Amino acid sequence: MRMKFTRSSQLVLVSAAGLLAATLVTACSQFTQTLTVDFVYIASSRAAGPDNYGEIDVFEINSESGRMRQIPTSPFPSDGRNPVAEAVSSDNGSLFVVNHDDNTIVQFVIGSDGKLYPFNTVNTPGVYPMAVTTTKSDLFVVDTYQPLPIASTAHPCSGSIAVYPLTAATSSNPVALGSPASNTAVSGNYWPLALPGANSDASHCTSSGHVIVPTAVNVLASGAYIYVTAYDSSVSPGAGYIFGFSVGSDGTLTPLSGSPFAAGIQPSAIASNAAGSYLYATDFASANILAYSISSGNLTPLAGSPFPAGNQPSAIVVNPTYNFAYVANSLDGNVIAYSISNGALSRIGTYAAGLQPVAIGIDPSTNRFLYAINFLGNTVAGYQLSTTSGTLLNSQFSPYPTHANPTAVAAIPHNGTGAGIQK
Repeated sequence: MRMKFTRSSQLVLVSAAGLLAATLVTACSQFTQTLTVDFVYIASSRAAGPDNYGEIDVFEINSESGRMRQIPTSPFPSDGRNPVAEAVSSDNGSLFVVNHDDNTIVQFVIGSDGKLYPFNTVNTPGVYPMAVTTTKSDLFVVDTYQPLPIASTAHPCSGSIAVYPLTAATSSNPVALGSPASNTAVSGNYWPLALPGANSDASHCTSSGHVIVPTAVNVLASGAYIYVTAYDSSVSPGAGYIFGFSVGSDGTLTPLSGSPFAAGIQPSAIASNAAGSYLYATDFASANILAYSISSGNLTPLAGSPFPAGNQPSAIVVNPTYNFAYVANSLDGNVIAYSISNGALSRIGTYAAGLQPVAIGIDPSTNRFLYAINFLGNTVAGYQLSTTSGTLLNSQFSPYPTHANPTAVAAIPHNGTGAGIQK
C-alpha cells in the first residue's frame, strides 16, 4: 500500500526531523563537553611508598557546584621527600614541586586530563627550599639556608633566593629550566637575605649572628619586582622584614633601595593584587595583616595598617578579578574574607575551614571558587564566593579528604581555558 503525504504532513515530518537532529546535537554536546573548570594540585608532605616520597592529590572542580573530586589515578608521587611548595608555569603546562628534604625542584608536565608526568629534577642552590613562584620568564625559589659549608639545623644561617630562567615551551617540548642566574657579589647563584651590614659568609652561620628565616615569596604580575617575607629569629620578640628586589631581563636580582622593609614580628605569607599596586603580608605572631602601597617597587605602609586577622594567620590570597582578599588562620581553623578599597581591608565574614589551614588558593579560571588546605585535618575545604559581596558558601560535599599533612596548593584552568566557562 502506498502512502500519500499532504503538504501539511510533510511539514510536520520535516519539523520532527529537525527537532530530532537538534536533540541529538544537544545530547552529543552534553557528552563531549565537561563541567570541570579547574585542576587543583595539593601536595601532601607525609612520607608515602618505598621511597618515602610525598604525594600530589589532583582534584577537578565542578563549575556549577564547586565540588572537588580526585581524578582517576590520583594521587601522584611528588618524586621527593616532604613537598612544601608548588607553582605552575605561565602556559599552565608544567607544575613545579619543591621537595624540602631533598633540596629539589621537580618539574611535572601536565596532561590535558590533569595527570602529572615527571619531566625534570634540579637541585636548589641553597639548603631546604621552602617557597617557589614563577613568571613567564623565570622561576624563583627561596631556600631556608644559604649554600654555606656549615649551614644546618644545628648551625642555622640566613636564607637566600635563587632564579632559574625559563625557556618557553614549543609544540614538542615543555617549558625548560635554565641554569640559575649568577650573583657576582657573592660569586654564587643565589642572593642572601641579609640585613644591611651583616655578614653573608660562613661566619654568619653562628648562634651570635642575625639569622633571617624566610617564610614566603611573591612576584608582581608584571614580573618586575619580587618580595620575600622573613623574620630575625635571633632576637626576641622577632623582627619581621620584607626583602624586595627588582628583576633584570636576565633574571638577576637587585635589592631595592629601601629593602628590607619593616614587617611586624613574624610575617608568614604574602600576596599582591593583580595591578601590582598593593602588597599584603600576614603577621603570624601578632594576628595582623600588613598592607603596603607599591611605587617603583618600594613599599609604603597604608593608612590603617595593620588590619586585624585571626590567630596565627598562615596564608593569604587576593582575588585577581574582584576586590576581595582571603586569609587562612591556622590556630582558629577558619578563613576570613575582606573587601579591598584603595588597598584598605574591611572584614566581610569568617568561615570555618578545618584543622590548621596552611595554604589557600582561588581557581584561576573563573575566580569564583576558593580552597583552603588543612594540614592537620588532612582535608581541603571548598567554597563558592560571591563576586558581588565576597562572601563564601561551602561547596557541595566540602571538605574533601586529601593524603596526610597537605602543605601547598596550585591550580590551572581546564585545558587552559576553563572549559569555556566565562568569568
